[in-house]
Amino acid sequence: MSTPAICVVGSINLDMNAYVERFPRPGETIHGRQFTTGYGGKGANQAVMAARMGSAVQMVGRVGDDIFGSDMRRNLANEGIGADYVFVTPGVSSGVAVITIDEHAQNHIIVIPGANGLVTPADVEAARTVVTGARVLLLQMEIPMTANLAALWLARSAGVTTIFNSAPVSSEVPDEVYQLTDIFCPNETEAELLTGAPVQTLDDALLAGQMILNRGARNALITLGARGALLVNADTSEQIPAPAVTAVDTTGAGDAFVGSLAHYLAIGATLRDAIARANEIAAISVQSPGTQTSYPRMRGSE
Repeated sequence: MSTPAICVVGSINLDMNAYVERFPRPGETIHGRQFTTGYGGKGANQAVMAARMGSAVQMVGRVGDDIFGSDMRRNLANEGIGADYVFVTPGVSSGVAVITIDEHAQNHIIVIPGANGLVTPADVEAARTVVTGARVLLLQMEIPMTANLAALWLARSAGVTTIFNSAPVSSEVPDEVYQLTDIFCPNETEAELLTGAPVQTLDDALLAGQMILNRGARNALITLGARGALLVNADTSEQIPAPAVTAVDTTGAGDAFVGSLAHYLAIGATLRDAIARANEIAAISVQSPGTQTSYPRMRGSE
């Protein structure tokens, strides 16, 4: 079997992680327990996870001409990810995420886009060969929507399977995105923000999934944290459970899920089986601190 090819068009960040007992109240200063830095950005996270599973991955995005940018390009290369289409923007900072994690493994995240906010349709067009040559295309919401749409149109023209991870929700999603997406994947909060309907129970999630289908997506896949994921399409609606584990840090677990989902789809797994196996990978990731540092390496396995 040839190495499955995945293209990720998305964000590349440096993560700054502060570990605390609890989140501070407005105006309050508290002492943290630990501080770490790590590589992040939803796009880069998903690319790293897919590469560690054994897929051949190409990344399309932008970094600044600062020390963070050169370091992040080096990290992608060290992970075996193609970075020929990770462009450098002069005079602009690279993307940064400031993450606070409490003792219950919950997190608050502030993202400063920097160069991520300058990814253009022209950048996507420059990467046409790696977008159209992929088996699976991954997209998120940390770069301009115009670039996402350009990538979706290219992928649709070439019959590439598309996964749109609607995170973080910071704006409305155009109808075209739903209509060009094979697997539209929000978490519970994102599904609620996008549909305007509460998503607290499985029945709520099912209703939100049906609303996403009505907007044109072929599959709605709502991640439910420790409860796994809910798949909704024209043929079925099914909750696919996740393994029960003790979480240490949930940061990046959604990206571990999406990146491994893309890998399993690229090697020919059914969607349901790919979701179940991606749940297992995400469950492994939450048992270690950090984002990419928590992702397992599964090269040579399927």
